[in-house]
Amino acid sequence: MTRALQRVVAQAAASLTSTLVVVLAISLAAIAVAVLVFGLTISGATGLYFVVWWVAVFAVLPFGVRSQSETGEVVGGTDPGAPTAPALREKAIWTTGLATIVLIAVVWLLPLTGL
Repeated sequence: MTRALQRVVAQAAASLTSTLVVVLAISLAAIAVAVLVFGLTISGATGLYFVVWWVAVFAVLPFGVRSQSETGEVVGGTDPGAPTAPALREKAIWTTGLATIVLIAVVWLLPLTGL
């Protein structure tokens, strides 16, 4: 991961609107490639992408998280292991990129035409 890519993702995640636009654009592009290049149906590609995205989000969530006890900023009434800055919008973009790569790899490697 380069610093330039991290900066681009941080800029795209600056607001909820820009994050949603980026996630939707990348998702639609991935589904379009699965349909047009690999012969999946729209519903099949969308369903497969949805499953891959949700599996990927649980893989991406722990990256870069520092707990309140690690930073020494425990807020009263919260668990000391709660994250201080979870960066969920950035993780949504990273998850979408990872899910796109996995989706293309899966439909390329497995004979899913007509799904």
